[in-house]
Amino acid sequence: MSGLLALLDDVVALTKIAAATLDDAAGQAVKAGSKAAGVVIDDAAVTPRYVTGLAAKRELPIVGRIAVGSLKNKLIFLLPAALLLSLYLPQAITPLLMLGGLYLAYEGFEKVLHWFSGHEHVAPATVAAAVDEKALEDERVAGAIRTDFILSAEIMAITLAAIETPDVVTRAIVLAAAGILITVLVYGAVALIVKADDLGVALANRGGAISGPIGRALVRGMPPFLQVLSVIGTLAMLWVGGGILVHGAAEYGFDAPEHWIEALSDMARAAFPFASEVFGWLAGALGAAIAGLVAGAVTLPVVKIVTAPFAKATAS
Repeated sequence: MSGLLALLDDVVALTKIAAATLDDAAGQAVKAGSKAAGVVIDDAAVTPRYVTGLAAKRELPIVGRIAVGSLKNKLIFLLPAALLLSLYLPQAITPLLMLGGLYLAYEGFEKVLHWFSGHEHVAPATVAAAVDEKALEDERVAGAIRTDFILSAEIMAITLAAIETPDVVTRAIVLAAAGILITVLVYGAVALIVKADDLGVALANRGGAISGPIGRALVRGMPPFLQVLSVIGTLAMLWVGGGILVHGAAEYGFDAPEHWIEALSDMARAAFPFASEVFGWLAGALGAAIAGLVAGAVTLPVVKIVTAPFAKATAS
């Protein structure tokens, strides 16, 4: 009997330890998620552009496919990679993040270039895919998941840096919890955004003194709102990519761009004391976006030169 009681005591003790670990992990996941809020907003702004122009009945399935791909990015690829790198090769994390930032800067600059050129560049593969809606959808989903991979890597890196415990199990739980929570929030918001016009039609058809005007306002307002959101998504690529590059460069001793952006933020705070934090953040985002624009402008010709032989081989 005494042996059984001792065993029960051990079980209770282990249960308390597990509960404390889970409670600590949940708290750290929420804290880390709040620190990654900027990238989360960027992720939510970038995604809706991938369903623009596709059939309305396919919008939610596409968002669902992207969300599943995002979970795979975070839980299957990035979580184990983050843990292994933090344990065995922590010095490789910054260069890898900077490569991701460079990709975002390149993508963002290319979009800005298309705005000023007055037309969208369409690759031959996209033209062929446009004939087949399924192929076009697959191409959009693949592009969204590629972009999500970079943003998810930044989210996981921020989360990893915010974890306060050296215990590997707790770190894994925190990373998984933050990854799932952020994915649900981002793609839940995206689903609401892309289906808001359908809700507007339903409210307008229902009529009424309140629901009718709200429904008509949603129907009229969503197309320009989605266009604005698409612009925000492109700018987000630039400021997130530029921010990653600036912070990475500072870690290697080239901290002039980071100091410049900090000075710009301080000037904005001083100029607008009534909303200093908001204007300070906007100024910092602008500085990071300029850095991303410059990095993208430098990267674009390099990419064109490197990929030119492959493009010729594909064309022939």
